[in-house]
Amino acid sequence: MDLRDYFRILRRNWILVVAAALAGLLVSGAASALTKPTYTAETQLFVAIQSSGSVSELQQGNTFSQARVQSYVKTVDTPVVLQPAIDSLGLNLTADDLSQKVKATTDLNTVLITIAVDDNSPVQAAATAQAIASSLIKAVDTLEKPTNGGTSPVSLSIIKPATAPTSPSAPNTRLNLALGLIFGLALGVVGAVFRTTMDTKIRGEADLRQVTEAPILGGIAFDPEAAKNPLLSQTAPQSPRAEAFRQLRTNLQFANVAGHAKSVLVTSSLPGEGKSTTAANLAIALAESGQSVCLVDADLRRPMVSDYLGLDRNAGLTTALVGSADVNDLLQPWGDDNLYVLTSGRIPPNPSELLGSDEMKALLTRLEHAFDAVVIDAPPLLPVTDAAVLSQHVGGSLLVVGSQKLRRQDLEKSLNALRLVGSEVLGVVLNRLPVKGPDAYAYSYYSYESGDAAPSSRRGREGRSAGRKEIVRGGKSRTVANFTSGK
Repeated sequence: MDLRDYFRILRRNWILVVAAALAGLLVSGAASALTKPTYTAETQLFVAIQSSGSVSELQQGNTFSQARVQSYVKTVDTPVVLQPAIDSLGLNLTADDLSQKVKATTDLNTVLITIAVDDNSPVQAAATAQAIASSLIKAVDTLEKPTNGGTSPVSLSIIKPATAPTSPSAPNTRLNLALGLIFGLALGVVGAVFRTTMDTKIRGEADLRQVTEAPILGGIAFDPEAAKNPLLSQTAPQSPRAEAFRQLRTNLQFANVAGHAKSVLVTSSLPGEGKSTTAANLAIALAESGQSVCLVDADLRRPMVSDYLGLDRNAGLTTALVGSADVNDLLQPWGDDNLYVLTSGRIPPNPSELLGSDEMKALLTRLEHAFDAVVIDAPPLLPVTDAAVLSQHVGGSLLVVGSQKLRRQDLEKSLNALRLVGSEVLGVVLNRLPVKGPDAYAYSYYSYESGDAAPSSRRGREGRSAGRKEIVRGGKSRTVANFTSGK
């Protein structure tokens, strides 16, 4: 993955990253608030050699004292120093317990010893540090005193008395919050990468490209109103949804630049990806461009086109395939444009056999001769074999991929199913894409009035009525006449 992939991962999972960062802040803040404050008091001692000799003797004494300082630092946390301090203060502690609160240090090449004591009380910390310093002075004086009598050659003096600190040394709330934020961000980023790695759903173009290099002919953004108004005639003419299907129409024409695929099969991998609405709206968009279009509902298991368009499906494709009626009498006009619909008819017990029959192939051939374009709504590929069987009789297939619904392995199976039967995949349509974010495919269009949707819907209803009157009056329209003659 390159830098853009990581950036897309962060944009896609920004809620997780922000939540983890806030959780880190909350945990560190709560820990700081619940932690009992600790105060640190310090005192400093100076180690000197009691000598008044020459300069060389003083230098030797200074070297000697520096060498001894490390030993004195180690002596601070021993019972020899700590027990007298405990006795003088009357502490209810042992020398081992007190040693956990005491820290003695010295800087390199110096004769200074710093004693720091931690305690929950600032006053107690200062008193303990001062008592330990006094006890160390006495202990060193005793330890360094010559065995034959006399005074100790080493002298320790307190140069910085311990004072009660005004602010606690721990917890460091600012540092804890900063560390909590950094840890939360790191955890969120790791979680985002892990989540993306384990997530096999296709959410956008980048995920699709990991499976196939098939051209993306269109991207349809998710519209919450599409469930109630799925058709283009029910939306404003300049709405993003309408523009997306016009773009799909244009890209499909370029994908079929040779003109061999007059019939296009629209299918998906699984139910619920939006193939039926895509097929219906693609047919409407093609008809709006001035072409004569036939929309065939070949989903003989769960037909939906008749419900979307408000047509009768009791007589349709299956009626023509079994020879009960001529298909010319089964075509139903729809809308103002030259769009005719062949509904599914009654649901048969053997859909795969009907769709793969010679009658179906001959029917599609006649439709291709009569219409400029034939759009076929087929069942999904994975649950049944209907679409794979039917794809052998059409010029090309259009695969609808539902964003955030389909998994990559399912898309691979669908493409393999079409590849095995020799079907030409014209392209892919990404459906239900987010309007914003890293997986958005649609662009922003000029503003439009939402009130235009109602007149457009009325035009569709009036067109259907006019179309029916024309067929009743004239017997056959121009397209139906062409179909009958097989031109």
